Amino acid sequence: MRLNRNQIEHLASIILRNLGKEGKIIVEDRPRLLEEVTVLLIEEFQKEDRLDQEVRELLSKHMEKIRKDNIEYQQMFKLIKARLAREKGIVL
Repeated sequence: MRLNRNQIEHLASIILRNLGKEGKIIVEDRPRLLEEVTVLLIEEFQKEDRLDQEVRELLSKHMEKIRKDNIEYQQMFKLIKARLAREKGIVL
Protein backbone atom coordinates (compact mmCIF):
# COMPACT_ATOMS: atom_id res chain seq x y z
CA MET A 1 0.00 0.00 0.00
CA ARG A 2 1.44 3.34 -1.02
CA LEU A 3 -0.23 5.40 1.70
CA ASN A 4 -0.10 4.91 5.44
CA ARG A 5 -3.22 4.87 7.62
CA ASN A 6 -2.89 8.55 8.58
CA GLN A 7 -2.72 9.57 4.94
CA ILE A 8 -5.73 7.42 4.07
CA GLU A 9 -7.67 8.84 7.02
CA HIS A 10 -6.82 12.36 5.83
CA LEU A 11 -8.03 11.45 2.34
CA ALA A 12 -11.27 10.06 3.83
CA SER A 13 -11.72 13.27 5.80
CA ILE A 14 -11.33 15.37 2.65
CA ILE A 15 -13.83 13.18 0.81
CA LEU A 16 -16.40 13.53 3.60
CA ARG A 17 -15.85 17.27 3.87
CA ASN A 18 -16.31 17.79 0.12
CA LEU A 19 -19.39 15.58 -0.06
CA GLY A 20 -20.86 17.51 2.88
CA LYS A 21 -20.11 20.87 1.27
CA GLU A 22 -21.76 19.75 -1.95
CA GLY A 23 -24.84 18.63 -0.02
CA LYS A 24 -24.46 15.04 -1.17
CA ILE A 25 -24.34 13.62 2.35
CA ILE A 26 -25.52 14.57 5.80
CA VAL A 27 -23.15 13.39 8.48
CA GLU A 28 -24.62 12.63 11.88
CA ASP A 29 -21.78 10.61 13.39
CA ARG A 30 -18.62 11.93 11.72
CA PRO A 31 -16.07 9.82 13.65
CA ARG A 32 -17.92 6.58 12.82
CA LEU A 33 -18.35 7.52 9.16
CA LEU A 34 -14.72 8.63 8.91
CA GLU A 35 -13.62 5.25 10.26
CA GLU A 36 -15.88 3.37 7.83
CA VAL A 37 -14.64 5.34 4.83
CA THR A 38 -11.04 4.89 5.97
CA VAL A 39 -11.52 1.12 6.25
CA LEU A 40 -13.13 0.99 2.80
CA LEU A 41 -10.26 2.93 1.26
CA ILE A 42 -7.72 0.65 2.93
CA GLU A 43 -9.55 -2.40 1.56
CA GLU A 44 -9.52 -0.93 -1.95
CA PHE A 45 -5.79 -0.16 -1.77
CA GLN A 46 -5.17 -3.71 -0.53
CA LYS A 47 -7.11 -5.10 -3.51
CA GLU A 48 -4.78 -3.21 -5.81
CA ASP A 49 -1.74 -4.45 -3.90
CA ARG A 50 -2.94 -8.05 -4.28
CA LEU A 51 -3.60 -7.44 -7.98
CA ASP A 52 -0.05 -6.06 -8.40
CA GLN A 53 1.33 -9.19 -6.73
CA GLU A 54 -0.73 -11.43 -9.01
CA VAL A 55 0.58 -9.60 -12.08
CA ARG A 56 4.18 -9.90 -10.85
CA GLU A 57 3.70 -13.64 -10.32
CA LEU A 58 2.23 -14.08 -13.79
CA LEU A 59 5.06 -12.14 -15.40
CA SER A 60 7.72 -14.00 -13.43
CA LYS A 61 6.43 -17.28 -14.90
CA HIS A 62 7.00 -15.87 -18.39
CA MET A 63 10.17 -13.88 -17.75
CA GLU A 64 12.27 -15.93 -20.15
CA LYS A 65 9.89 -15.28 -23.03
CA ILE A 66 9.61 -11.59 -22.08
CA ARG A 67 13.40 -11.24 -22.26
CA LYS A 68 13.70 -13.36 -25.39
CA ASP A 69 11.05 -11.36 -27.25
CA ASN A 70 12.42 -8.07 -25.89
CA ILE A 71 9.06 -7.09 -24.40
CA GLU A 72 9.03 -4.05 -22.13
CA TYR A 73 8.21 -5.31 -18.62
CA GLN A 74 6.46 -2.14 -17.38
CA GLN A 75 4.24 -1.94 -20.45
CA MET A 76 3.27 -5.60 -20.12
CA PHE A 77 2.66 -5.10 -16.39
CA LYS A 78 0.23 -2.24 -17.09
CA LEU A 79 -1.62 -4.18 -19.78
CA ILE A 80 -2.05 -7.31 -17.67
CA LYS A 81 -3.01 -5.30 -14.59
CA ALA A 82 -5.69 -3.40 -16.52
CA ARG A 83 -7.08 -6.62 -17.97
CA LEU A 84 -7.18 -8.44 -14.63
CA ALA A 85 -8.72 -5.40 -12.95
CA ARG A 86 -11.53 -5.39 -15.52
CA GLU A 87 -12.07 -9.14 -15.13
CA LYS A 88 -12.19 -8.88 -11.34
CA GLY A 89 -14.21 -5.65 -11.22
CA ILE A 90 -11.45 -3.67 -9.52
CA VAL A 91 -11.49 0.04 -10.18
CA LEU A 92 -8.00 1.48 -10.59
